[in-house]
Amino acid sequence: MSFINATDIIPRMVYTVIVEKGRESGYIAYAPALKGCVSQGETREQVLENIKEAIEVYVEALIEDGLPVPTEVGKDIVELEVASK
Repeated sequence: MSFINATDIIPRMVYTVIVEKGRESGYIAYAPALKGCVSQGETREQVLENIKEAIEVYVEALIEDGLPVPTEVGKDIVELEVASK
């Protein structure tokens, strides 16, 4: 993971977001690169709107506090096949 300093010009930022079905209802979403940045919503569309807003607030707070903003360096996908016994 790399960081953007608070004094840097902030480029367009892209974060991976994980969306999961809630245990009882609705959905939860989180951004793995932004520790603790989590949101929820009744629908998938709502949770995506909510996590986008949560990410914006999270990043703005880091910048205002003069803290580095985490950026994603990249991600990999691992494919596998599991044989049943």
